[in-house]
Parts: sequence; structure tokens; C-alpha cells
Amino acid sequence: MNRAIPWWRLILRLSLWSGLLLGSWMLCLLLLQALFGRQLERLQTVQLGRELALSIRLTELTLERYPPILINELTGLQLAVIIRPPRPTRTRGERDSRITGLQRELCARLSHCPLLVPARRSGTSDQVWIELISPLEPVWLRAELPTVRAWPPEPTLLMVGLAGAVIITGVVYLLVEVERPLRGLERALSRVGEGSDPPAVPARGAPEVQRITSRFNAMVVRLAANRRERATMLAGIAHDLRAPITRLQFRLSMPSLDASEKERCSRDLDALERITDQFLLYAEGGENEALVTCPLDQWLAEVVAGYSPDQLELNLEPVNAPVRPVALGRAVSNLINNAFTYGTPPIVVRLRKDGVQLRIEVWDQGKGMSADQWDRALQPFQRLDEARGEQGHCGLGLAIVNHVVERHGGTLQFQQADGSVGPSPGRFCAALCIPLDSSGRGMFKKSKHQ
Repeated sequence: MNRAIPWWRLILRLSLWSGLLLGSWMLCLLLLQALFGRQLERLQTVQLGRELALSIRLTELTLERYPPILINELTGLQLAVIIRPPRPTRTRGERDSRITGLQRELCARLSHCPLLVPARRSGTSDQVWIELISPLEPVWLRAELPTVRAWPPEPTLLMVGLAGAVIITGVVYLLVEVERPLRGLERALSRVGEGSDPPAVPARGAPEVQRITSRFNAMVVRLAANRRERATMLAGIAHDLRAPITRLQFRLSMPSLDASEKERCSRDLDALERITDQFLLYAEGGENEALVTCPLDQWLAEVVAGYSPDQLELNLEPVNAPVRPVALGRAVSNLINNAFTYGTPPIVVRLRKDGVQLRIEVWDQGKGMSADQWDRALQPFQRLDEARGEQGHCGLGLAIVNHVVERHGGTLQFQQADGSVGPSPGRFCAALCIPLDSSGRGMFKKSKHQ
């Protein structure tokens, strides 16, 4: 059963992965800025050189007819009539390299190579003066230099950096939340394959991996329980068959057998057959039988048809439900036989619907078992009366019933009649409680007692 993760742990994990994503994004942006910043600057310089070359050609043609002031008003270009523009007191090598690159572009696109002079910085952008060819007076064009923004980076770099951060975070997530827990699960699975019982694997990592781990732990617990039951069953077989076999060997070794000895041998053979049948019933448990929807009142009447009407009474309500009829019939027969053997007739078999479940109750008039023996009675090979082993009983009767009802998704309950819930048809009851909406496939629940 999966335990809910505390809210603070969910918030902590979300914060850690969000921080990893943000840190990866920043790292990718720094790397992209360092790798492709110069390339973007060169592309911007080429684009600016193409635009300025066209503007310079048109402006030089216009200066042959119109004064620079009018051209400023009409085009918005920053033209200045000066002999030599003032240079800034200090220039940066970075700006000088951009001016040199822009000059190369202009020289390649124009018929002449214009002179470029750094201009004083205006706001946050670097600017440059470009000398124009004018027939009357010296004219200079002021233009902005391309710059690669340090922050915020270019939109292209932002998107590429985000994609890289998502990939990095996804890889780390797969390594930490999926691969590492699966590696631990693989080691535990290899130990199961070697025949050992590994400790429970902690449910860590992604929710899907946690669900797989929880189901693996449940499987390991079930396998360990099956191994214990198998060992107990083998020990029980050896113990329960030893006594009748020894008696049979002794009697058969006698030179002559009278009628009483033959009767004893026959009883021992019956005991052996009964013990073998109980082992087979417990080992099978109805797991391979398909569910069949049938009227349970008619089916139950057929199951108890072999018992004497004077010793067994029926109290049945009409109920239709999907059951495994053969396995469930054996379970009901086991309860009835136990009631006849260890209880007091008459036996009352009652079928009724109780909310969302149906109840098949077997009542007898005996004192039954005390409440502190109920859990022990459901365990295989547990005899509440040690003398029963001499009569072909191996302690599997109620274990078989519990095994079958668990396969139906239900529980086996015991009840002592105390008059608190109205009149009862007997003093002690063993009841099969099966959900009406259960498929009965792979559902295991602990037994409940009223």
C-alpha cells in the first residue's frame, strides 16, 4: 500500500528540480553567449553594412540637390555639417573592432571606402560617424553600432538555452528518479531469482517507479508467504501421514487379520484419503476456476442436498452474483462438516444480502470457538484440538475456506450469538462475506471478526 508523500517533501522536490532547471538555463545561456555571441555580432554588422550602404548611396545623390538640413527633416537621418567630428576621450577595443568590421562591409558595397570615426556614446548604444561625399561642404552621417546584448540575451539564445536546460534536467531526472531506483530494484530482483528473500526496497523516484517498487515488495512478501506455507505443508504431510501408514504397515505384517482389524485398516485408509483431499483442496484454492454468475439460493440448495433435512435447515434469500461455484461449494461444505463434527445440530445455512456484500452463514447450536482462537483457526495446519489428527484431520479445513473466500475478494468472519443484534438461528456462526461488485481476481484481505 502506497503511503502519501508529505506536502513539504513534494514542495522541496519541486523546488529542487525547478532550481536545477533554472540553473541549467543560466549555464546554457552563458555557454551560448560565449560560443555564438561573436557570430551574432558579425551577422548584425553585415546586416547594418547592407542597410547603411543603401542609405549612403541615396543620401550622397540627394546632397547634390538638397541641403543636409532638409534631408534630416525628410528622412530622419542624423546628418551633421562638420569638418571633423569630435572623438571620444576613451574608446574600447570592442567598439573599435566593430567599427573596423563595419568599414570593411561598407568598402565592399560602395564604390569608395568611407572614413569611420567613433562618436560619443548616446545612452546605452555605441555610435559612429561616417563621412559622406558632398559637392559643397563636409557632411557626416551618424549611425548606431550593432551590439550583442548581455542581458537579456537574444530571443534565439533564450529559446535554444531553454531547450538545452530542459534536456539536461530531463537527463538528470531520468538518472536520479528512474535509473537509480530501477537499478536497486534490479539488484533485489536478482536476489529473488537466486532464491533469497531481499528486504523491502524503498519506494523512491518517479511515481511510476514507486508503484512498480510497491508491487514488487508485495510480490516478495507473497512469495515468502508461499514458501513458508509450502514448507509447513510438506512438514504437515509428513506428520499427518506417518501415523496411519505406520498402523497399516503393522497390521498388514500380521499373519491373519480379523474383521475388527480390517475395519481399523479401512478407517486408516479413509483418514489418508481425507487428508489427501484436504491438501489438494488447499493447494488448488479455486484459482483456475472461472467466475460464473448464478442464482446463489438455488446453487446453495444443491450444495447441501446431500445432508439430512432433519439435521440441516435452509434460510435463503434470492441473490445473483459471480462466484467460483466449485471452490465456493467446497468451502461451504467444509464449514457444514466442521459444524456437524465439532458443533451441535441442527445446522442452519443462511444466505442474505447485507448492503454491498452477500453473506453465507453456517450456524450451529454448540459453544464454538473462543474469540482468542479465531485468528489461529485460520492458519494452515493449526489444530485447536490435537486429538483431531487421529481422525484424519490435518488442520486445513478453515484454512481452505479462508483461502477460497480470499480469492473471491471477501473475508471469513466468526460470530458468537449474544442477542445484541436480534434473534439468531444458532449460538455460533462462521460466515463467508463476499462483495457483490468484486471480480474476485487477485484481491487479498485480512480476515475480520465481529
